[in-house]
Amino acid sequence: MHSVFRLLLSLSLAVLLSGCGYNAIQQKEEAVNAGWSEVINQYQRRADLIPNLVNTVQGYASHERQVLTDVTNARARVGQIQVNADDQASLQQFQQAQGELGSALSRLLVVAENYPNLKSDQAFRDLQAQLEGTENRITTARGRYIQLVQDYNTTIRSFPQLITAKLFGYRAKPNFTVENVSTISTAPRVQFPAPASTPPGA
Repeated sequence: MHSVFRLLLSLSLAVLLSGCGYNAIQQKEEAVNAGWSEVINQYQRRADLIPNLVNTVQGYASHERQVLTDVTNARARVGQIQVNADDQASLQQFQQAQGELGSALSRLLVVAENYPNLKSDQAFRDLQAQLEGTENRITTARGRYIQLVQDYNTTIRSFPQLITAKLFGYRAKPNFTVENVSTISTAPRVQFPAPASTPPGA
């Protein structure tokens, strides 16, 4: 008898919660979490490319110490941040660090333009291609995350989901600000050099 009562109570609660948008809120929150994981994965992919990129450039332009040091230090600062996507201040700190890393990478690629042998190096060109692809993936992942957060926030602010959200402690999530997005959009623009008309180093 008790088991039947518990079953009926569980079914009633399930129907009630479903009607109040509980399941939808959970699904949208899971989508936001998955979207954030993809953002982190793509930023990590970029960070993983940097040591090889720095080493390759250093092989041809070792005296460009300031630029090489700036990239290395910027990557280190990014790695030290323990970002919490549910905290606006933490998210802004993370985005600022990523923006600084993007700027440092841009300066490194500008320096590379002054070294024909480096631009002709196959390893460097491969790294350029990987970096370009990664920047595109970052932009895509970040854009998708922005949309997912907006969708989630709209849902928990709409009736009747807002009642369920308050009841179960769901809160609006911070998102990339316009300033954050414009900062990151200045990340390195990878341009492949035109084929040299003279042999490298000539």
